Amino acid sequence: MKAKLDATDRRILEILQTNSNITNAQLAQEIGLSPAPTLERVKKLENSGIIKSYHAVVDMASVGLGVCTFVTVSLKGHNKDNIAKFISAIQKIEEVVECHHVTGQADFILKVVASDIPAYQNLMLEKVSNIEVVDNMQSTVILSTFKDSKVVPLP
Repeated sequence: MKAKLDATDRRILEILQTNSNITNAQLAQEIGLSPAPTLERVKKLENSGIIKSYHAVVDMASVGLGVCTFVTVSLKGHNKDNIAKFISAIQKIEEVVECHHVTGQADFILKVVASDIPAYQNLMLEKVSNIEVVDNMQSTVILSTFKDSKVVPLP
């Protein structure tokens, strides 16, 4: 269900997407409201699920994660049980940072991080390919990233 957002809600979302550490007082000043109604609006956006969470963006290389890949996965059969088994197994693999159910040649696209190629290879051999419903996988190693925006454009 599409939420009804007014111009002030949209401005709050724009500001928080670029700086979630902003104080309520600073946010209030930027949108032209007093702090109490600003906080009320933010809480409403959180409680309605429009704002899902706040996160620190971590530089992967700085914490020893030098390999990032996209992996397309096809299941042995595209049915409800196999999909549920796959999703359940993937949820337990912390190196899989994104999992998307897609249309096209594959059933899922994963974003996977690892410290290096041997660690990635081990992860794929020991964990992902051992999921009983996995039929086929294709990996694409990310060489460079030129855009990685977490900001959602608001219509």
